[in-house]
Amino acid sequence: MPPPVFRFAPSPNGFLHLGHAASALINFDLARQSGGRFLLRIEDIDTARCRPDFEEAIYQDLAWLGLVWEEPVRRQSEHFRLYRAALERLARDGLIYPAFETRAEIARVANAGGRRPAHRMCCGSTWRRHWRRRWPRPGR
Repeated sequence: MPPPVFRFAPSPNGFLHLGHAASALINFDLARQSGGRFLLRIEDIDTARCRPDFEEAIYQDLAWLGLVWEEPVRRQSEHFRLYRAALERLARDGLIYPAFETRAEIARVANAGGRRPAHRMCCGSTWRRHWRRRWPRPGR
């Protein structure tokens, strides 16, 4: 059986905070205790907000904490071509469905503090209508 793999995947759109440090330390310790691997993945797909100086600060902060990760670091932005190909495959197979809400509508529902998942609260009836058109029940 291959060794377990643990990872820490920060986004370089700001400096690390205590929660990031705790997550990284926990995953690093679990990897070490289990004889597993510890990977660092940079979630830099938000090209408008991610900055190289924040990415460099991530490396420095993690090193200061004493963490060591496998090289090379996976930078998500280097794999856009693979993601586009996967999206095209999903579209070809009819597995992508539209969202009809605006970002403001989704944010309003997400911040409402309701008990139901936000996606069901904001688009449940719309999704059900779409689902029935796309995949009608057999015999109907």
